[in-house]
Amino acid sequence: MFTIQHPLKALGLATLLCTGTLAQAADPVTDAMQTANAPYRMALFKTNGTSQAEALQALNQAQQAWDKLNTQVGAKPAAPYDRDTAFAASVAAVTKVYTKALTEINANDLKAAHNTLEDAREIMAAMRQRNNVVVFSDHMNAYHAVMEHIIVDGNTTLAQPKGLLLMTGQAGALSYLAKRLTSQAPESLTKNTEFTGLVDAVTKSVNALDAALLNQDMAAVKEAIGKLKGPYSKLFSKFG
Repeated sequence: MFTIQHPLKALGLATLLCTGTLAQAADPVTDAMQTANAPYRMALFKTNGTSQAEALQALNQAQQAWDKLNTQVGAKPAAPYDRDTAFAASVAAVTKVYTKALTEINANDLKAAHNTLEDAREIMAAMRQRNNVVVFSDHMNAYHAVMEHIIVDGNTTLAQPKGLLLMTGQAGALSYLAKRLTSQAPESLTKNTEFTGLVDAVTKSVNALDAALLNQDMAAVKEAIGKLKGPYSKLFSKFG
């Protein structure tokens, strides 16, 4: 089951990304992971829907892509992953996630499969982080972690004394990470009109939450929180 990353942990990763201590990806293993990431994103997207057939097809494609990566680099990865003693175990862990998700899709439990597949995101991100590699997906993941915390725990946060102030702090973190979806995007994305349109939609959803908090409007805050996931999901499925 997917465990939501604490927002402070996500901000810690974002700080690392800001310092320049992580190298931009330019190696065959990361390239292979990014290639396998595209069908993985679609599997996540489809398991968040209602079509068992579409989810199954997407997962099969994700499994095939990951199996290809395993065949190409699993036994002897190139630098910088060549000194990562946990590399093979992480590759196997992603395979295990896909196997579990397949069982859940076959049982037509798409929600469970979606939550299971979230674990693969964490495993792949940890693989890169261990080896001082950063890709645009890491900025997407940092935003996602804080967004999910707000969505899942938002009502609990707002019910606390000074709940609106507490939420304002979390929204500030989300706003910062949203800006990095543009500032840290490669030129190939920033010149892509579809990408910029989807990022603008994410930014607008965060701005709506900020405006509601500024007005101390509890009903508007809850409504804005409920509208965060849609724009992000569209961006992630295409470019995450």
